[in-house]
Amino acid sequence: MALRTPVDVSVLVPAKDEAGNLPLFLELCAAMIHAQQASYEVVVVDDGSTDESGVLLQQLRPQYPFLHPVRHRAQRGIAEALRTGYLHARGDVLVFFPADLQFKPEDIPSLVGPILAGDSDMVTGFKQGKYEKAFVSKIYNGLSRTLFHVPVRDLNNVKAYRREIMAALPMRPDFHRYMIVMAAAQGFTVTEVPIPLYPRHAGRSKFGLSRIPVGVLDMLAVWFELRFGQKPLLAFGMLGVALFAIGVLSGLGALSWLAVTGQGQRWVWTVIQTSLMLGSIFFATGLLGEQIAQQRAEVREMRRELDELAANQMDRDERGEPAHGVVRDDA
Repeated sequence: MALRTPVDVSVLVPAKDEAGNLPLFLELCAAMIHAQQASYEVVVVDDGSTDESGVLLQQLRPQYPFLHPVRHRAQRGIAEALRTGYLHARGDVLVFFPADLQFKPEDIPSLVGPILAGDSDMVTGFKQGKYEKAFVSKIYNGLSRTLFHVPVRDLNNVKAYRREIMAALPMRPDFHRYMIVMAAAQGFTVTEVPIPLYPRHAGRSKFGLSRIPVGVLDMLAVWFELRFGQKPLLAFGMLGVALFAIGVLSGLGALSWLAVTGQGQRWVWTVIQTSLMLGSIFFATGLLGEQIAQQRAEVREMRRELDELAANQMDRDERGEPAHGVVRDDA
C-alpha cells in the first residue's frame, strides 16, 4: 500500500449496492471538505456489492483525491466494513457515515467538532425527521438505556469517535450497534447532537423486521459481556453455589422431616439431585469461563501490541527510516 499523508478525520462509509447514491454522496463530501479547515479523507468500503459500486468507485477516484476505496469480495456486514475502514484510515477521528444519503455529509462537522475541540471522545447523532422504523428504534433505544444507563437518546446512528475507541473495542458481529455502550463502559465520554434525517436518494433499506430478535439477543450478549465478561465465575459460580446450597438445605430438611415423622418425601430427593447436578455444572462452567476470559485478555493485549508495532513501523516508513534491526544498504 502506498504511503499516504495523515489526516485529521477519516469518514468510514460501508457501502453495499449503493451505485445510485455514491456519485452524489461524494460530490456532497467534496463540498463539505472544501469548506473545512481540518483535513479529511473518505474511506468507502464496498461490502461485496453486486451492482456497479466497485467499478464506479474506481472511476471516481481520480476526481476526488480524498477518496480511498476498499473492497470486500463478499458481504461481511457493517461491523467488518468499519473494521476494514479503520485499518485503512489515517485519521485520529473516525466517522461512521452511510452512503444512502439519509444523512448529508454537510452534517459531519457537527459530529467531529466536539472531538476536535477536546470536549468529547465520542459523538452520536440524534435523528431529526420522519423515520420509517421509529417504533422499532424507540423500543430498541428504550431497552438499551434501561440495561446500560447511557445518557443518549439514539444509540444506533451516525457517530464520530476517537481512533483509540475502535482499537479498544472487541471485534464481534454487529458490534457497531453498541459502540457507544462499550465505549462508555471503558470510560470514554459520549455526547449527542441533533442530525437531520432525509429520505433515501436511491436503493432500499438492507434491514427488515427479522433483525429485531437478532438485535435483542445481541443486546443481551453485550450486557452479559459488560457485566460478567471479565469475571464469568461471578455469574455461573454464584448460580452454581446457590443451586448447590438449595440441594444441600433440601436434603437436610428432608432428613429432619424423616427423623421427626418417619415419613420420606420422594419429590424432595428429585429436587436435591437436580439442584446438586445443575449447581455442579454451572460452577464448572464458571471455572471454564474464567480460563477463556484469561485467554481473551491475553489475545487483546497481543492485538494492542501488534497495532502499536504496526503504527510505529508506518511512522518509520514515512520518515524513511529502516525497520528495527534492519541495516539499510544504499550502495
